[in-house]
Amino acid sequence: QARLVEAGGGSVQAGGSLRLSCVASVYYIGNSNLLAWFRQAPGKEREGVAAIVPRGGSTYYADSVKGRFTISRDNAKNTVFLQMNNLKSEDTAMYYCAADWSSAEGGTWSNSKTYNYWGQGTQVTVSR
Repeated sequence: QARLVEAGGGSVQAGGSLRLSCVASVYYIGNSNLLAWFRQAPGKEREGVAAIVPRGGSTYYADSVKGRFTISRDNAKNTVFLQMNNLKSEDTAMYYCAADWSSAEGGTWSNSKTYNYWGQGTQVTVSR
């Protein structure tokens, strides 16, 4: 069974930066259809933050993070990253890594149902 393990969360002041990482095991990220980061704040639905197509490198971002967050992957390390700059208090949430290792392609990147593997999450807290 594939696993995704996130790291890099923490507490930071507004305007600061964090870099999240997600290490995959058993399955190779290069064979996935999509890799993504989602987040969920208390009382809110889980929302897609960013996604990357491992083969080709196309990226997708939520409007709220465009220009501040960057998703990338290192196939040799089987790891996907989320660089978060100019953090705002509204970015406070639990951040989850997700991968689509299904046989079906063409899923919507921001739809959580597209992904069949999830990490346990890492907390990001941004104070004013």
